Amino acid sequence: MLAELQQVSKHYDHQVLNEISFTINRGDSIAIVGPSGSGKSTLLNILGTLDRPSSGRVLLNDEGIESLDDNKLAGIRNQFIGFVFQLHYLLPQLSLLENILLPVLPEKNRSLVKAAEQRAYRLIERVGLSNRIKHLPGQLSVGECQRAAVVRALINNPGLLLADEPTGSLDEENATALGTLLTELNSEEKMGMVVATHSMELARRMKVIYRLHLGRLEKIEKE
Repeated sequence: MLAELQQVSKHYDHQVLNEISFTINRGDSIAIVGPSGSGKSTLLNILGTLDRPSSGRVLLNDEGIESLDDNKLAGIRNQFIGFVFQLHYLLPQLSLLENILLPVLPEKNRSLVKAAEQRAYRLIERVGLSNRIKHLPGQLSVGECQRAAVVRALINNPGLLLADEPTGSLDEENATALGTLLTELNSEEKMGMVVATHSMELARRMKVIYRLHLGRLEKIEKE
């Protein structure tokens, strides 16, 4: 088991998540759908250790993380979790390759850095960006930037990929292509993947679909 939420609740001035429990195993692909404000991003942030629940437990690799400090959580995020957001957040002054290798900059072990560089070249070729490797983000299309963001999220070979509205800024053609790419990489890399999305077209590509409604997850049977 890669990750598990046990009776997780989150409230600010109102209840956002209400006793949510589910597990993620290697190879799983899970879609979370629901309208804006339903708590999809909050759920992903808690799962990705960017936020803490008001109650309940989060387990990663069968270990609870509630007692870990922010530095240890940052280490877990860097090594175990990949993030893809609606906006690519590539640094404009860096090339595509340099942006992708940003997560490995803190690494002191040169052999691990070299392995990451080799992985970067392989993944860049896999997503069809080999001829863009030295380009700056401003020289790339929005779809190309988002594909680069996916490669950056995978550079440390994470067990878990979290994608928050990954196709939200793309036109229909690029959204379809990115959805196909994510499902193929989920299978090829044998990682767990959770995608929060408004798009039912993207959601239907996942193996399991949940709707987040009134703070609770409801499983949607696929047609």
